[in-house]
Parts: sequence; structure tokens; C-alpha cells
Amino acid sequence: MSTVGDQLRQAREASGLTIRQVADITKMRGDHVQALEEGNYDAFVAPVYIRGFARTYARLLHLDEAAFMAALDEELNRTEKFREHPSLTGANRTALDAVMLRLSRIPWRIAAPAAVILLAVVCGVWIAHTVRERRAQDPLTGLEPARYQPAAPATGGETLPLPSPAGQRR
Repeated sequence: MSTVGDQLRQAREASGLTIRQVADITKMRGDHVQALEEGNYDAFVAPVYIRGFARTYARLLHLDEAAFMAALDEELNRTEKFREHPSLTGANRTALDAVMLRLSRIPWRIAAPAAVILLAVVCGVWIAHTVRERRAQDPLTGLEPARYQPAAPATGGETLPLPSPAGQRR
């Protein structure tokens, strides 16, 4: 079974590309391209860079990405430096972990303003619907018929006396 580096080199040569051309197309450094082909993973700081560069390189060469990444992970697990470390908590991943991972991948600089705009549009439509509905209703619906009942006559100084017409004094 050929190594990941051999697969990359063979696919590159079959495509007729040079290391320099691959580096220009993928915007990777030439020494990183060469390190991937040689399987020299010590040229990289962390496995995330190895996986990202290798995925980009494999996409350029139209390799089967899932199989290629599985082979790369297997190869990295055989190294001491880049082996996947066991979980620090010892617990398996839960549904909350999966949700948090999905939320962390959302481009919030785009999604947050879009959500605010969507919320504003929904609120505006709801308010317009409510106003139209209220205007269409008869304002007197729900009122019971009533009779006028005058107030009882005031007695004992409960009201102020009316002023007398001008010029007449008592």
C-alpha cells in the first residue's frame, strides 16, 4: 500500500504539474508541498495544518477525499508527534458536543446580521398583519347594550355653586 505522499506525488506527476505549479495554485509554500509528498510531517507545527494542506492538495488532484483523509489519519496516528490524543475527560462525545461543533462552524459575521434582518422582517410582517386585522374589526363588537342613568342629584355641598350671571350679586 502506497503512502499518502506517494499518492500525492503520483497523482501530481500524472496531471503533469510541478511542485511549483501546485504551490502557486493552492497558495501553499513549496516546501510544504514537498514535505507532504515526502511524508515529512515534522515540517508542520500541528496536525491541523497537515490535514488542511493535504485536503487542499488532494482536491486539486481530484483524489477520493474521504479515502485519502482516512489514509492520512492512519499515517498520522503511527507518528508520536501527531497521534490523536485520547480524550482528557474520558467521556464520549454527546449530542451537545455535536451541536456545539456545528455552531462553531457557522460564519457568525454573516449569520448574525442575516438573523437580525430576518427577525426584523418577521416582526414587521406580524405588526402589519395585526394592524390590518384591528382596523377591519368593528370597534363596538363585544360591548353590551347600556342605558343612560343620570347621576343622583348633589346634596349637602358636594358640588360647587354655579356662578351667577354677570352683574347680579346676592
